Amino acid sequence: MKKLNLNSLLAPHIGVDEVGRGCLAGPVTAAAVIFTSNIDIQKYKDSKQLSEAQRNILSESIYKNHKLAIGWASVKEIDELNILQASFLAMQRALEKLSSQLSLKNATVLVDGNQLIPNVGSFSQRAIIKGDQKLRLISAASIIAKVARDKFMKNLAKNLASELSHYGFEKHKGYGTLYHRKQIQAFGPSSWHRQSFSGVKEYVGKIQ
Repeated sequence: MKKLNLNSLLAPHIGVDEVGRGCLAGPVTAAAVIFTSNIDIQKYKDSKQLSEAQRNILSESIYKNHKLAIGWASVKEIDELNILQASFLAMQRALEKLSSQLSLKNATVLVDGNQLIPNVGSFSQRAIIKGDQKLRLISAASIIAKVARDKFMKNLAKNLASELSHYGFEKHKGYGTLYHRKQIQAFGPSSWHRQSFSGVKEYVGKIQ
């Protein structure tokens, strides 16, 4: 895994990644991260390669030692725009928030995947396939986004238990596990399900 040069303060590198694209329920979440020190950088890995406990610890480190922002796209936006455009929207929001916080005019955005983010203003970009595995800066963004989204889904399950308890969001975080799919079939989708997605749209209108 590569270590980025952190010496350019005029044009910093920003790592961007999203999570939740393949879920059947809940928002898509993106994070944008700038390293501001060398602390703990060597520990950051693709969030999928870490346990939940490891992600939580590393998320705290990133919050403490670096600069970051999180962007979201709602279930409604996912259904209206499609998941790719909603993912771009979440990433745009994360970048806009971070650039506003730090008054950034120039930066190089390093985004996970094979597509560039539309409408990022004066920022230059590089799309890096499997960037969350290759660059620690993108790994950090993947950790932040994953922890934030998992927390959101757990809180959703807790705060709306009377409506959502039978779906088990706190366990699978909205991903299409066998249990989750069976619950959608049995109870129909909730308002937090992506009604444009296969595995959900077939059961829209079924009484919960």
